[in-house]
Amino acid sequence: MSLWEFFVSLILGFVEGMTEFAPVSSTGHMIIVDELWLHSTDLLGESVANTFKVVIQLGSILAVVVIFKDRFIQMLHLGKQSEQSGNKLKLSQVIVGIIPAGLLGFAFEDYIDTYLFSVKTVIIGLFLGAILMIFADVFQKKRNVKTTTVDQITYKQALGMGLFQCMGLWPGFSRSGSTMSGGVILGMSHRASADFTFIMAVPVMLGASGLSLIKNWQYFTLEAIPFFAVGFISAFIFALIAIRFFLKLINRVQLVPFAIYRIVLAGAIFVLYF
Repeated sequence: MSLWEFFVSLILGFVEGMTEFAPVSSTGHMIIVDELWLHSTDLLGESVANTFKVVIQLGSILAVVVIFKDRFIQMLHLGKQSEQSGNKLKLSQVIVGIIPAGLLGFAFEDYIDTYLFSVKTVIIGLFLGAILMIFADVFQKKRNVKTTTVDQITYKQALGMGLFQCMGLWPGFSRSGSTMSGGVILGMSHRASADFTFIMAVPVMLGASGLSLIKNWQYFTLEAIPFFAVGFISAFIFALIAIRFFLKLINRVQLVPFAIYRIVLAGAIFVLYF
């Protein structure tokens, strides 16, 4: 493994970990950084580079599992704990939330991979996602927040957030941004919406990543494994940092600052790229 390969793996892991669960589009940032600077496809070949991006997503997912481990344990043993723990987020609510994006992603996976992963589509996604986030914050100010914690979420809100999550299948739109915006529009606090977004992301991303890895298992060669390992560890560490920071911040700053960043980023990419 060369020094440049180590650097590329480390930086892409950093980008994935820092942006996967912020409402700024990790896929968009990965496409931009890779196409405009690192060119991992030229370094590894298209198939290995795409498999690498799946592997580092698993690092980000592991960070969510670590941070929300008590919540996942509570949901998986709900029948035993329900009388003691009262009204808690249910596994069935998470399942309701993941169904829309799961079905749509499965049906259109090949189309999305073939036609939507480009700088142009990312610019469109960044801008439209920013508009949705600004609308969510403005809309919330006109109504009372009824759901202040994730344990108060209803099945209707879970399904609604799942439908909003479908927008995140468009690269640049951001799964986190679209889902959190949906939760805020549906009457949830920013922190409750963020918590449910992160929890719901685990089965969605595990399913998508698992299918991709099964189809691309042959690319786990002795030469590629060190590259994959550095990116995985990098994504895990930086995702841990980013998620903890974001959860402390989101109720105070809300979504508009992230929306402004997305608009500025989309404009800068347009000028630089075109």
